[in-house]
Amino acid sequence: MRTYAGHSTAEASNELYRRNLAKGQTGLSVAFDLPTQTGYDSDHILARGEVGRVGVPVAHLGDMRRLFQDIPLEQMNTSMTINATAMWLLAMYQVVAEEQGADITRLQGTTQNDIVKEYLSRGTHVFPPGPSLRLTTDMITYTVNNIPKWNPINICSYHLQEAGATPVQEISYAMSTAIAVLDAVRDSGQVPQEKFGDVVARISFFVNAGVRFVEEMCKMRAFGRIWDQVTRERYGIENPKQRRFRYGVQVNSLGLTEAQPENNVQRIVLEMLAVTLSKDARARAVQLPAWNEALGLPRPWDQQWSLRIQQVLAHESDLLEYEDIFAGSHVIEAKVSGLVTECLAEIERIQGMGGAMAAVESGYLKSQLVSSHAERRARIEAGEEKIVGVNCYESTEPNPLTADLDTAIMTVDPANEARVVAALHRWREDRDEARAQEALSVLKKTAAGSENLMAATLECVRAGVTTGEWSWALRDVFGEFRAPTGVSSAPVAVAAEAGTPLAAVRTKVARTADELGSGKLRLLVGKPGLDGHSNGAEQIAVRARDAGFEVVYQGIRLTPEQIVSAAVAEDVHCVGLSILSGSHAELVPDVLARLRATGADDVPVIVGGIIPSADATALRAAGVAAVFTPKDFGITEIIGRIVDEIRKANHLDPLEVPA
Repeated sequence: MRTYAGHSTAEASNELYRRNLAKGQTGLSVAFDLPTQTGYDSDHILARGEVGRVGVPVAHLGDMRRLFQDIPLEQMNTSMTINATAMWLLAMYQVVAEEQGADITRLQGTTQNDIVKEYLSRGTHVFPPGPSLRLTTDMITYTVNNIPKWNPINICSYHLQEAGATPVQEISYAMSTAIAVLDAVRDSGQVPQEKFGDVVARISFFVNAGVRFVEEMCKMRAFGRIWDQVTRERYGIENPKQRRFRYGVQVNSLGLTEAQPENNVQRIVLEMLAVTLSKDARARAVQLPAWNEALGLPRPWDQQWSLRIQQVLAHESDLLEYEDIFAGSHVIEAKVSGLVTECLAEIERIQGMGGAMAAVESGYLKSQLVSSHAERRARIEAGEEKIVGVNCYESTEPNPLTADLDTAIMTVDPANEARVVAALHRWREDRDEARAQEALSVLKKTAAGSENLMAATLECVRAGVTTGEWSWALRDVFGEFRAPTGVSSAPVAVAAEAGTPLAAVRTKVARTADELGSGKLRLLVGKPGLDGHSNGAEQIAVRARDAGFEVVYQGIRLTPEQIVSAAVAEDVHCVGLSILSGSHAELVPDVLARLRATGADDVPVIVGGIIPSADATALRAAGVAAVFTPKDFGITEIIGRIVDEIRKANHLDPLEVPA
């Protein structure tokens, strides 16, 4: 039983972990901030506004020591949500455990370490697919030989569903990732054939559970059936214990609503039941989001509520007393068999392309997800897929839980970043600089060769190297990767037939472009900072394209300077910024100031993301034309409002065209 937690500093997060453990939590799930996840130190330009926002900053061994102070790691089961820099964080975890006197062969936990879903949905990738797969392979072989109880990879379909994946896509893409990883480990020659079953036994999965209860439960049964078949037939694993499908769950955050957020509690309970009711497909670990995550960062009380939901299920209900209650159900069996058939066909299609990595590089997987998400959004807007409190049953009594929105979430002290940066500078000043540079030199030489990178990484940890320095050394050898956005190849999801809302918006777009004499209206969709959750930005870009805009979308991880340069070069009519990490207060004013400095202060700037009401008010006061949050689910309506802001900025009369 876990809650996903970490914020501000290592010290603050350590206090939170010890408090949660005292409340009955039975494992730790560490959230790292975006600079740590993407291989930047807290003083890098791209880290500005992101330090300690969505997790804990861990820049070096000293931070890791403080993060786990007074928590005996030999007795703990620790999940670390970390991918591109997973090897680095595991190395720091191991060194801290050694300093505590632990036997590292007894360490238990998981590093997520699934880079494929980062390319597709979450955006914290750093290196290209080939080198990333090497880092994963080296970690798996190292842990099998040295930390045998550790799960070195958590094949993560969770974020695929967040990006719009259907159950078939979620299973198929996760299984294709697992096949790519296992093939790479097998072909590396670092594990003898007789120990390959140990590799398979340490592969775990991290899965999403949505609110479609029966479908989600059947999905988990299909997952287990396919995994058993793949490991037996492709890899010859005879031991059924090694073939067991081992998975943990974070229930769905995509479905959490800002409107009537109290409804999120029953959604969370239903989603948890989908992965616990069926004994034959029951999750090994569950972590639940908080009811208010669509509003902002949950408080400790909100996380406690989610923990108590699990404890009531486990200790008050009779759920755990029975064998599988769905065994023999012809309805369930038919649904599971259908999923298995469809998934095996999709897995075969991906293998025919050269496997998961090739399907990432070609853009196939990303474009499929963008398309699926666009179709889902269209169903919601049309009312075909109902969301209580959002597109039906919208009337509500005043909510006492959110009566004071500014205290219904936790906020990170804006001064925190400066303190973290100052501590980082002190660390660099106090370390043995010669040893640190020598360790980085060895790391680069090892990366340029073919030896396992873990030993060189461990020496970097002990020498006081920082997260950013480790990552930049590998960037120098491996290069960086910008993943396909999937926007240009996404098919039209919403028809613009006469009389439809999109047709009305297309008319507004065309008339406005004619009046401005610009051929086409141009919209820049920008992702400033390190927030890689690009689903919303992609859906705005696709719908704007379908409404007749020329869309400039360069993907994630851009500085305000880069965004403004692109806006000026492309002579855009509007800049739309998407930020879900909480860094909007720092980055949006910077974009506004830079636009004004170039003389483009007549270009309206709109912002979308998880933005508390007080912050939205401040952004509008600073000059932002419009702010959109998760409650604004009608994308066609948003595009219509963007046109209105363009007309207002250019002193054109309002168009009486219904949007």
